[in-house]
Amino acid sequence: MTTQEIATRLVDLCRKGEFQTVYQELYSPNCVSIEPKGSKIEVCNGLEEMAAKGKSWNESMEEFHGSSVGDPIVAGDHICMTMMMDATFKGRGREKMDELCVYEVKDGKIVKEQFFYTM
Repeated sequence: MTTQEIATRLVDLCRKGEFQTVYQELYSPNCVSIEPKGSKIEVCNGLEEMAAKGKSWNESMEEFHGSSVGDPIVAGDHICMTMMMDATFKGRGREKMDELCVYEVKDGKIVKEQFFYTM
């Protein structure tokens, strides 16, 4: 897949909430995930660690209120898009998160994701 094809598929699946399909279909097994400094888990290496991070994230959520995903911007081997999520978290209350998501593609797979948001 080209970077543009991956971007289109990524946005489509994220808008549907099909994150497991995103990881299975679009990610390299050796991918890296980077969250902002101070996050509970700042760096994950590989799909196994990313799955554990996702499980922890889901378990921290009390109620999901909605989300949106912006259209992708593609530049060379990179994809950028915005995401917004509105959820109530255990012990923290309701939060609306806006983030910038940047992905790097190599050999037809996402090899790196990095998220930018205010803690």
